[in-house]
Amino acid sequence: MPRTLKALLPAFLVSLLLAGTSPAPAQDAALLAKGEYLARAGDCIACHTAREGKTFAGGLPMKTPFGTLYTSNITPDPQTGIGMWTSDQFYQMMHNGRFPDGGLVYPAMPFASYTKVTREDSDAIYAYLRSIPPVKQRNREHDLKFPFNNRSLILGWRTLFFNEGVYKPDPTKSAEWNRGAYLVEGLGHCGMCHTAINALGGSSESQAFEGGLIPMQNWYAPSLTSNKEAGLGDWTIEEISDYLRKGVSARGAVYGPMAEVVYNSLQYLNDDDTRAMAIYLKSLAQGTSPDKPTAPLPSAESSLLLSLGKQIYDRECASCHGAQGLGMPPHYPPLAGNQSIQMVSAVNAIRMVLNGGYPPGTAGNPMPYGMPPFAHRMSDDEVAAVVTYIRTSWGNRGAAVSARQANELRAATLN
Repeated sequence: MPRTLKALLPAFLVSLLLAGTSPAPAQDAALLAKGEYLARAGDCIACHTAREGKTFAGGLPMKTPFGTLYTSNITPDPQTGIGMWTSDQFYQMMHNGRFPDGGLVYPAMPFASYTKVTREDSDAIYAYLRSIPPVKQRNREHDLKFPFNNRSLILGWRTLFFNEGVYKPDPTKSAEWNRGAYLVEGLGHCGMCHTAINALGGSSESQAFEGGLIPMQNWYAPSLTSNKEAGLGDWTIEEISDYLRKGVSARGAVYGPMAEVVYNSLQYLNDDDTRAMAIYLKSLAQGTSPDKPTAPLPSAESSLLLSLGKQIYDRECASCHGAQGLGMPPHYPPLAGNQSIQMVSAVNAIRMVLNGGYPPGTAGNPMPYGMPPFAHRMSDDEVAAVVTYIRTSWGNRGAAVSARQANELRAATLN
């Protein structure tokens, strides 16, 4: 090797090493930070990370009425992830629900909401995902029943339920309102859970955000409209903001699937964005009031349930939630006047008693108070009694609950 070249080689290697370890340019660093923030807003990690799996490597089973779907690897691995995708192809998947080869994406991936995301934001998320460590992990085949394993059926679903189009700001509304609408309707894909799903796996725009049962998970996502009987009509902007970002507010605490949304996604949003979401949610038009609950039990049986229920409540619940159900917010939610307790669907109240409730630890509420499960200590009759007492006491207007309802939820999955 010539002496001159030999002399220059160490300097060249040092130069290469420095280039490989030098921080990203400020513009790139800002883009990656923006992309990470938006990926948080979209809660991408929740679906694309399997239990005890590697982050964003997919493989999470998603049970649906049509079979089990497995989420995909979105790390930048070139063989098994999105390493060979271009930003155009990534945007087509987000915006139009199509793979790079034109194949149709199953609507469990919320492209019907993500279609509202701007190209600029999609590019930021793409840049962030391309910056994370690649994971070589092949995607699992879906396990769907016939005929739902035929992807061409998605064309029918798209015709009925998919409207392509970026979010268009409403010029009659404030910038805050529009930012909130963009996040709630787009990346947040809140309507996926909080709108009733029909037998075809689609949802009606006329019932948007009016609440619905989450299939296979057996949790009821309550109404987010301004309906005072069933929605957020009486909540203040601050109470909604606290609920979204801290996981607790003076009105109640998150639990079930919403606790995961707060833990993985909403707690990372800034104050301005959670406030914008609250302003938009507070403004949602009032939907149709739910039908008045009809007691499924004879009055005599209801009386016995209430008597037994009060004994159980005084013994097991009153020390935290108060004899009059007022609680000690925000750590012990009030039960009197709590809309989630009085909904037509008693699923959430029953599951809380059976399985307990665990708000997530967040920056705004780092040491949450949890509620213990009672499934191992209470019979179906006792669960029905105490839930009936809570749903009908202190001015609450819920319907009585039967032991059969409690029994049906005793075996519900905890994930």
